[in-house]
Amino acid sequence: MPIFTHITIGSNNLTQARDFYDKVLAPLGYKRLLDIEGKMHAWGDKAPEFIVLKPANGQPATVGNGLTVGFAAPNRAAVHKFHELAMAAGAKDEGAPGPRAFTPTAYAAYVRDLDGNKICTYCFKAE
Repeated sequence: MPIFTHITIGSNNLTQARDFYDKVLAPLGYKRLLDIEGKMHAWGDKAPEFIVLKPANGQPATVGNGLTVGFAAPNRAAVHKFHELAMAAGAKDEGAPGPRAFTPTAYAAYVRDLDGNKICTYCFKAE
C-alpha cells in the first residue's frame, strides 16, 4: 500500500500552474485527471495524486522551505525531457539531469516551478 494518498502544493496562478504541470508531467506518464476551475487541478496515473490548489485559508500560496515533491520517471530520457520542458516553461534550474550519489542507479533532475515550489524527478533504473 502506498504511504501517501496525495500531495498538494499551493499556487497563486492556477492557469499558469496547470499549463506548466501539463507539460512537465507528460513525459513521466502522468496526466491531468481533475479540474475544479479557480480552486484546483490534479494529476496522476489512475487517481489524482498531485494537486495544485489555491490555499483553503484564502492567504497567498508560499513555498515550503525544505519541501520537495519527487515524481517517478520511467527512464533517464524522461528525466531529461522533464527538465528540458520545465526550463522552457520558465522554471528555475535546481539541479541538471544526472546521477545522484545516494544510490548507485539514482538519476534525477530538480527545478523550481513558476511559484517557486521545488520539484524533481528520479529514475532508479540502471542505464
